[in-house]
Amino acid sequence: MCRVLEVSRSGYYDWVDRPESLRTKRHRDLTVKIRQAHIESRKIYGAPRIHGDLTDEGERVGRNTVACLMRKANIQSKVHKRFVVTTDSRQTKKPAENILNGGFTSNKPNQKWVSDVTFIPTRKGWLYLSAIMDLYSRMIVGWSMGEKNNAELVEDALKMAATHRKDIQGVLLHSDQGVQYASVSYQQLLCNLGVVCSMSRKGNCWDNAPMESFFHSLKTEWVGFEDYKTRSEARASLFDYIELFYNRKRRHSALKYRSPWDFENAGVVH
Repeated sequence: MCRVLEVSRSGYYDWVDRPESLRTKRHRDLTVKIRQAHIESRKIYGAPRIHGDLTDEGERVGRNTVACLMRKANIQSKVHKRFVVTTDSRQTKKPAENILNGGFTSNKPNQKWVSDVTFIPTRKGWLYLSAIMDLYSRMIVGWSMGEKNNAELVEDALKMAATHRKDIQGVLLHSDQGVQYASVSYQQLLCNLGVVCSMSRKGNCWDNAPMESFFHSLKTEWVGFEDYKTRSEARASLFDYIELFYNRKRRHSALKYRSPWDFENAGVVH
C-alpha cells in the first residue's frame, strides 16, 4: 500500500502512532451529543434546534459546526410530507370582522388567540382535532378531539383554554369561517366568556398562518410517520405531541429557539 501510494513506511507508521488531535476528539464527542439530541426530538430537529439544545447544556459551539457534523454523520431531520386541511364554509352565516388582520404578534399572554380544525387519518376513520394557540408564546392553550367536526369540538377546545388560562376577558380569538365557528352555541360561548370573535376572509389561509404552521409541523414531524390503527391510539399520540413535546420542548424560531413553556416562564406569564 505504501508503494502504491508513494508513501514512506516510516511516514505511514508515524501517522498510525500519532495521537488523536483535540479537535477530532471534540468533534467526535459533539457528534455523540448531537445524535442523542436528534433521537430525543424523535428525529425531528435540524441543526438550528439541536444547536439550541447543546447551548442550553453549556456547550460552546457554533451553529455551522453543528450543521457540518450532522452532514458528516448523516444526521438529518425527517423528510416532510404533504397534507391537506379543509374548511367547510358553504353554510356559514355572516362572518365576523377580521379584527386580527394579520397581526400575529402579541406582547403579553391572553391577548390574541387563533384557532382551527384539522383531521387525522386512522384505520377506523378520521379523528378531528381542534386547537387554540396563544400568539404570545405559540403555546397550544386549548384542544379537543372527536369523530365529528362540529360545534361541540371547537367549544370543548375553547372551554379547555378558558380553564387553563383563567382570566380571558377581552381576548381576541381568530378562526376561519367554518360552520362550527359560526354556530349559535359557539358564538354564545364566546359571549359568555367575554371573548372577541375575529374571522379570516373566505378562502384566505394566510389570515390564520400560525395555526396552519402548527398543523403543518404536527403532520410533517409526527402524524406523517405514524399508522394509527384506532382513534384511541391517535388521541394518545396527539396528546404526546401537543402537551409533552410541542408546548414544553419544541424550539420555535419565532421565540429565538425557545419552547413556548420556556418563553412564558422567562417573561410575563399568565
